[in-house]
Amino acid sequence: MITNKQLADLIFPEITETIDDLEKRYPERNLPEGAEVTRFAPSPTGFLHTGSLFTSLVCHKVASQSKGVFYVRLEDTDTKREIAGSGEELLKQMHIFGIDPDEGYLGDHEEGKYGPYIQSKRADIYKTVIKQLLVDGKAYPCFCTSEDLEELRKEQESKKLNPGYYGEFAKCRNLTNEEKYERIKNGDKFVIRFRSSGNHENKITVTDLIKGTFDIAQNDQDIVIYKSDGLPTYHFAHACDDHFMRTTTVIRGEEWVASLPIHVELFEALGWKAPNYAHLPVIMKVDEETGNKRKLSKRKDKEAAVSFFIEDGYLPKSLIMYLMTIANSNFEEWILANKFEGMENFEFSFKKMNNEGALFDMGKLNFFARELLAKLNKDEISALAYEYAKLYNPELKAAIEYNPAYFTAIMNIDREKANPRKDYEKFGHILDFIGFFYEERYQNIIKEPLPFNEKFSKEALIEALSAIKEKLHVNQDEQIWFNELKEIGVSLGYAANNKDYKANPEAYKGNIGDLAEILRITLTGRKNAPNLCAVMYVLGLEETHRRIDEVISSLK
Repeated sequence: MITNKQLADLIFPEITETIDDLEKRYPERNLPEGAEVTRFAPSPTGFLHTGSLFTSLVCHKVASQSKGVFYVRLEDTDTKREIAGSGEELLKQMHIFGIDPDEGYLGDHEEGKYGPYIQSKRADIYKTVIKQLLVDGKAYPCFCTSEDLEELRKEQESKKLNPGYYGEFAKCRNLTNEEKYERIKNGDKFVIRFRSSGNHENKITVTDLIKGTFDIAQNDQDIVIYKSDGLPTYHFAHACDDHFMRTTTVIRGEEWVASLPIHVELFEALGWKAPNYAHLPVIMKVDEETGNKRKLSKRKDKEAAVSFFIEDGYLPKSLIMYLMTIANSNFEEWILANKFEGMENFEFSFKKMNNEGALFDMGKLNFFARELLAKLNKDEISALAYEYAKLYNPELKAAIEYNPAYFTAIMNIDREKANPRKDYEKFGHILDFIGFFYEERYQNIIKEPLPFNEKFSKEALIEALSAIKEKLHVNQDEQIWFNELKEIGVSLGYAANNKDYKANPEAYKGNIGDLAEILRITLTGRKNAPNLCAVMYVLGLEETHRRIDEVISSLK
């Protein structure tokens, strides 16, 4: 008679280690009371999703504020979908956003005592545990082919039964050890399944750190835990890894809630204490075609990839700050009160997390982006803009390199004030705001008809510009400059203020704001531009007069 141990030895003859040996190799971590051990476990199958960045942010925050450990584990058991180099790229992008693991898979190497941190290197660990499950009769080899499983599915569909491999449909669970032994000896292809003792008609009670305590159908599926390619499935590998890496809290997307009964049963079958689970709300957006909410899509949405924010020139901190508003409902009020500083001091709580999926709000992200860029001094913003431009924006790079001091002066317009201007959201669109400072762009702008107010004739525009050129000085205090502009306006028949103009519009050509707009459009090509006095100062007297002359000439 073939015993379970003989069957296990046949399948894994090379495995001599036991679970007890693994427990000694990976002991409980020596950490302070209350310290959390969290993990981010990406698959190397593509770019870093914004939802994954959100998950890693929460994992990192929970571990750091509890003086615990945050580690990265690379889950590369799905070899068919793996993209070479994507694992390293994920770590590089996490680093850009200030999320660095304390240990684990670090891209080009691993650090820590609980490795390997790449699942494909942990095969012997999985085999050791599975071998024990085979010995205990809690797992068995399954020889069903894909055709067998398809036939099974059709039968269940015709009978309107739950699909899957369970109960009476788990054909290989009742094979004798002699049959299993003989088929393996004959070279029949097989997988190993977990023998579930559950019933989907029964409920189990589970607790989630975000969703609270709730009932969910018990698992009854004899899931595959070991594939024919010699690698474990996600469900099984995660249980082994989280146990032996001593994870205290598994933080992941809410799409994994349905798998919770499987994971709970695996931990119970192995006699291990399960970690706490926290299932994060999904980040969504409103579909432009249907008007319905849906999950951020890798295929449809540029904002689904964090590379979009990097390549568009957002300060990484602005996206992290925005994601933290999704993580905790009280964060926005807190960060406003703290003037957008000291985010690391914010106390995250699962209790302050919304159960519902959050809509990705570009408007709110841009709000944080503007506030953070406005806090930088001229040298900081110029240096960061150049670092960005060197990687992603050749035109901006050329503009900066043409005259770095000139670019810094432009960046400093209305910056050294109690309430600095907040024009910029990202480095990728800086040239859209300041392009007029550069001759080539300015010439492209004035090729088009300039947007002067139609109430002014060409003669009135020429009169105003000629007077400004003759009488308005460039390099002077802003208030003196404005008073000078006002005097010019009054001498030409413009109201000194809007109140006077509104009271008696027929008495004036316009108001002082109209005069300023004529000058602004002349120098920049548009109605909205930075502080006009500062624009003239940065352009300099010679260039200011040249542009005025050029526009006057075009009006004649």
